[in-house]
Amino acid sequence: MAPEFGTPIHHLPLIPADVLKKHHVHEPLDPRFRSAARLLQALWREDRKLPIGSYVNEDGKHRKLGSRISEAAGRAGGNFLTPEIAHTARREAAYREIGALIDADRLATNLLSSMPLAFNLLAPWGHTLERASSYLIELLPAFTGYARQLLFEHSPGRGNPKFTGDYTAFDALIRYSDCQGRNGFVAFEIKYSENMREPMPELKPRYEEFSEASGLFTDPAAAALRTNPLQQFWREHLLAQSMIDNGLYDEGYLVVIAPALNHHVQDAAEAYQAQLREPEDGKVRFVNLTLEDVIEVIRLSDPAHAEALHHRYCDFWLVDGELELNAPTFGPTLPRTRQRRKPANAG
Repeated sequence: MAPEFGTPIHHLPLIPADVLKKHHVHEPLDPRFRSAARLLQALWREDRKLPIGSYVNEDGKHRKLGSRISEAAGRAGGNFLTPEIAHTARREAAYREIGALIDADRLATNLLSSMPLAFNLLAPWGHTLERASSYLIELLPAFTGYARQLLFEHSPGRGNPKFTGDYTAFDALIRYSDCQGRNGFVAFEIKYSENMREPMPELKPRYEEFSEASGLFTDPAAAALRTNPLQQFWREHLLAQSMIDNGLYDEGYLVVIAPALNHHVQDAAEAYQAQLREPEDGKVRFVNLTLEDVIEVIRLSDPAHAEALHHRYCDFWLVDGELELNAPTFGPTLPRTRQRRKPANAG
């Protein structure tokens, strides 16, 4: 049953090809959520009058894509919600950690990417760390610290065998301290349109040793941890735990943030949580948050930022409105009551 306007949307529509083509976002291989999210990004771009971007297809030809902006618009910061966030993204890309993988073109021009979402969501937290602390207190179980630093695309040591020995990294990380002098971290994995079936990296032998020694899992040898859709959470959780085990921190959280309607990520997070032991001191807590819930916490103290995030990433009523505007392309129109012509002197 279709939702009534203003009520929660529990699952997204299948969008007809004609509607997608109208906005240059017809990608037949897109899963259902990504298709709707791609259209939402195109609508956001059109609303802001940002010029459309393109990509090179398999034939080597440039093809317009509504979920991208032009290179010129990207250089001007068009992929970010404010000039301040754009400035932060440029600085972080320029001063990235050695070995950090940041695709500059994707960051600047790909509206659908979770990379600019990480900056749009979290960069203002780094500008006001006291406010960031209040957000974390609201969002995380047993959190009592105060934020000290925000890092993007962070790893404690890429390729370092003391950790996971590979190039796994977090989208962002907040370092914090508490009143007892304990140091901790909140590591973020930000998802938007991912379906958790992305190509898998080579798993280093260190993972087997770490998985057994971590104390995080009910069955550290479970095959499900080593394959999609769970393997990324497993790798990042082990990396996070290695930071405590090597004495860098006393405690920590691994936080996944994704839209509530992206069932690929939500189902994967639920399945991953089922693999975990009950949290205890000295072990990294795994926390799954919806993007919508994070936005609502932000709204308590920064309504302008929250509204900009919601409109850009979560307002799927805009997609529904586009379906209604294009009703003849995806179904029969409802019969209309014939209107009587008003007399010429009517008001």
